[in-house]
Amino acid sequence: MKYDFDLFVIGAGSGGVRTARMSAKRGLSVAIADHQALGGTCVNVGCVPKKLFVYASEYSHSFNQAKGFGWDLEGIRFNWKRLLENKNKEIARLNEIYRDLLDSSGVKILYGKASISAPNSILVNNKTYTAKNILIATGGKPYVPSFPGSDLVITSNEAFYLNKLPKKIIIVGGGYIAVEFAGIFNGMGVETHLIHRGELFLKGFDCDVRNKIKEEYEIQEIKLHFSNEIESIEASKHKKELGQNINKYRYKARLKDANSIEADLIMFATGRLPNTKNLGLTNINLKLNDNGSIYVNEYYETSISNIYAIGDVIGKIELTPVAIAEGMAITEYFVTGNRISVDYSNIPTAIFSQPNSASVGHTEDVAKIIHRDDLDIYRSHFRPMKETLGGGKTKVFMKLIVVRSTNKVVGCHMVGDYAGEIIQGLAVAIKAGATKQDFDNTIGIHPTAAEEFVTFT
Repeated sequence: MKYDFDLFVIGAGSGGVRTARMSAKRGLSVAIADHQALGGTCVNVGCVPKKLFVYASEYSHSFNQAKGFGWDLEGIRFNWKRLLENKNKEIARLNEIYRDLLDSSGVKILYGKASISAPNSILVNNKTYTAKNILIATGGKPYVPSFPGSDLVITSNEAFYLNKLPKKIIIVGGGYIAVEFAGIFNGMGVETHLIHRGELFLKGFDCDVRNKIKEEYEIQEIKLHFSNEIESIEASKHKKELGQNINKYRYKARLKDANSIEADLIMFATGRLPNTKNLGLTNINLKLNDNGSIYVNEYYETSISNIYAIGDVIGKIELTPVAIAEGMAITEYFVTGNRISVDYSNIPTAIFSQPNSASVGHTEDVAKIIHRDDLDIYRSHFRPMKETLGGGKTKVFMKLIVVRSTNKVVGCHMVGDYAGEIIQGLAVAIKAGATKQDFDNTIGIHPTAAEEFVTFT
């Protein structure tokens, strides 16, 4: 049977775009469809704008340090509107780059909502296309639980497009998105409250990292409310009396502990759901996992042999570089027939908290389960050089987890400036099987914080 395309990709995020253009460059006829801006979550409402906001908010910490280095700064003001305008220009530039990459690779771009009408048929804008293979790469979306007043909250998606910066915000959630936005808004001068139902945020990360970020956020006067949650939200009535608002804030959140907090804005970062709605998956009886993500085998094949899925929609490790790696693996199969899978071990991750955090390898808790008492744990907690004149209270935290019997480094963690940049390099060493002796034999770069990793004793 002759098809319109060798490959039809649904979803133009990082994984989908990489698969589409690399497959097309290697000779396949490819189409890609999306009803949203090219680049997916990462480019439009995720990694990229979030990192730009992190940069913006970090300046407040730098200004606080500047006096100790001889700088007198007066009249400093933050202009939210200018940041938003410049961010939007940068995102538009990246959208155009993605379009040019696809065009130059020969990929046909279809703007519209795509759904699968049959195993080899896709419907876009009321027109049917056929394809030998279909790839679903539709990503995920923020999840907000249902409760009285849940319609009054925003998610991270809307946080990138606020018309006005709030004076006071409540952020609900305990994952890295909630923690990052708490640092962002606090750095921009917003009174920030972070509410999490657990005893401590960042579940799944190393215990020392979690406690260190908590310590740093308390120093920055972010209000942390653990073992608590919002039961209801109501909008305040803004009545004016003698020229003044009776209610200062727009919303009142009632908490499980019977207290309440008022705020201008309430943001929920309580997890994400796979984007499978209205894809036509029921038309073809495609198998889903219990959490709603698409079931795939180790080669990203779904329950239907010519339909594949990668990225956040399959619910594995939800990171942009992982989706891209999965895209490269599936491209190899589409082009050559060789089945390969991504190695999910020792994937480095970063939390763009303030200060940053990054990790690669096992947490201490996981290492103890695997290796029991056969471990040496190295920790360092020190004041960075910049703080000696800057006058701040921030300290850098570093940690190595080593298997005693083999001397192999199986975990590396850091909380401090440029943690992501530093851990990326160390991830190569750990992926290659470096030992503690290899770290010790490496000459440090002085004076840097990073040299501490090769001077642990």
